[in-house]
Amino acid sequence: MRSTMPNRFLGAAVARALPVTLAAGALLIGAIPGPVAVVTPAAAAGSAPVALTGKQLAASWTGPLSTRGRYIVDAKGNRFKLKAGNWSGAQGTWEGSGSESDVNNHQAHQMSNNIPLGLDRTPIKQILADFHALGLNAIRLPYADAMINDDSTVPNYAVAANPQLEDKTPLEVYDAVVKALTDDGFAVILNNHTTTYRWCCSLDGNERWNTSQSTEDWIDNWLFMVNRYKSNKRVVGADLRNEVRRDWNDNPNWGWGNDKDLYEAFQQAGNAILEQNPNMLIIMEGINWQGIPSGITSHGRPMLTPVRNLSNTLINSGKLVYSAHFYGFTGPNHTGASGGWQNGETNDPRYRDLSPETLEKAVNDEALFVTESGQHFTAPVWVSEFGTGGRGQTDAKEKDWFNRFTDILVRNDTDFAVWPLVGWTTNGKPNDNWAMISYDQNGKRTGIEDGGDWRAPAWNKLVNATGKTGKVSQVNHWNMLDLDYGDQMFSLDLGRTMEWSEGNRKGVCPDGQHVVGLARSNNRGLCTDSNQPPTVSGDPITVHDESTVTTDWASGYNKLECPADTFAIGYSVNGNSMVALLCRPSTRSLSTDNRLIWFDHGDNKPSSGGSTDSDWAPGAYKGQCRDDEYLAGVAFTWKWSHGGAPDALLCRPLD
Repeated sequence: MRSTMPNRFLGAAVARALPVTLAAGALLIGAIPGPVAVVTPAAAAGSAPVALTGKQLAASWTGPLSTRGRYIVDAKGNRFKLKAGNWSGAQGTWEGSGSESDVNNHQAHQMSNNIPLGLDRTPIKQILADFHALGLNAIRLPYADAMINDDSTVPNYAVAANPQLEDKTPLEVYDAVVKALTDDGFAVILNNHTTTYRWCCSLDGNERWNTSQSTEDWIDNWLFMVNRYKSNKRVVGADLRNEVRRDWNDNPNWGWGNDKDLYEAFQQAGNAILEQNPNMLIIMEGINWQGIPSGITSHGRPMLTPVRNLSNTLINSGKLVYSAHFYGFTGPNHTGASGGWQNGETNDPRYRDLSPETLEKAVNDEALFVTESGQHFTAPVWVSEFGTGGRGQTDAKEKDWFNRFTDILVRNDTDFAVWPLVGWTTNGKPNDNWAMISYDQNGKRTGIEDGGDWRAPAWNKLVNATGKTGKVSQVNHWNMLDLDYGDQMFSLDLGRTMEWSEGNRKGVCPDGQHVVGLARSNNRGLCTDSNQPPTVSGDPITVHDESTVTTDWASGYNKLECPADTFAIGYSVNGNSMVALLCRPSTRSLSTDNRLIWFDHGDNKPSSGGSTDSDWAPGAYKGQCRDDEYLAGVAFTWKWSHGGAPDALLCRPLD
């Protein structure tokens, strides 16, 4: 995006102004795979995309969506690559100063009236036809929390081209847009973009999910939204929050256990959503900006880098998607602002300044590494925002960046969503030349495929790119438990508040998974469904003493051992010391052959197999059973200042 105003520090989609020194924030994006065979022939890479009818698009996939490794799949197990765009407006367009009723105080002089842009100028049927012509199969639909309780009526002029929407609230218009999109075959991803209707992303009261509201209110709003569309299987995802960034006083963090912990907030919200609407994809961005952007302070754009060592676990491991945003004018350590340090600009390189090799490395390190198979963090990555100005663009570096960045998306078969889809045209010129389609007051379209837009070849290359299609094989999962600051109970079957080790921090694997690894001094664990034995329904067994120990397999050490034909699905700690194991009975006999894994002096992990190439407990020694083993026991001691932390695992064959 480009800034249209001086003395502003920008952040996302077109000029997201951020006033000055304590600035925080710009953008990021992420990537992933693509859909199954369509009824119509594929377009050549350089030609305009094949425009499907709503009926054809609807026939090409079946909701709801889920994930298998790095791929999103539909209900039939076929890959569904998100080829998406952002239809903005319902998140608000007012830039935060001057009268809200003055169009000049709105982003790009476009006043959305807090509904998706363009409904005043063009019938929705035509807008959707134009989306089809872009080759899209999904729409990211931003909204503000303010929309949920806004009972005001949208002005009639704001829906002049769609009189059926007159006398409706912003939420009712949003409802109608969701229905029209899904009736026409599009997948819809709900995106909580902002709290208030103020244009994102500056020091604007929308920096975090809980800057202008409580975390509880934010989650309640999400539950309202996902339940509102629960019966519509083409409303496929909950994009939890847009571009979380520093506010005036503090940074968001990943895993610190306080009220600014994005990792915990996302996990809490995602699991609450899945409890009420298990069909939803849960989409999580990383941290968009940390630090004061000055030459003497630490600052940067973490994106998904914290996920490498602390990934999220959901009650359904087939529902997590990570996302990231990339714009050429921002950078790994550049806010995106211009005008010197007093406006929040840093001297760090922007993405458009990076060499081809350095750009590709940055995109991989900050996002696409998540698609590596068989790790605790493995998931699809969706680049849910990227873009640049089209007609009138004079910056050669921006053009070069856009071409190179779309090449990266093509090479990695990455899911994407361009920002933004719809804008206005005034006197023959787009107000926002980033928009893929612009409409004048008479509804005349000026779009990327209408000639004169230099982005068309790169866009067509991206949309028409070949990639993984058809059936995607089932995969095994490895998921983290992190008990640093509290319980992590991910079993719906047992209840996420079950009290089985009172007064201690407890971790329980998602249903269908068992514990396969523990860290020695930071309370982390690793779960997997690899070779998962069938289980008996009913209550598991809590082991908190040595009454079930069969042989002295760790002489001189305290031991916890699951009873015969049971395996560990959870554990509890007090401080760093082991307290109990939670053991699940199997429907078949399990081997009692013992293999002891000591990790009191260093890591002891398998040389190959699941999550062996990633560090799920940095700074701590880790013990991990093989993929074909189950965890049957743990040894620990208070001698030698070991403090009761686990020293050895008892692993037994699952075969």
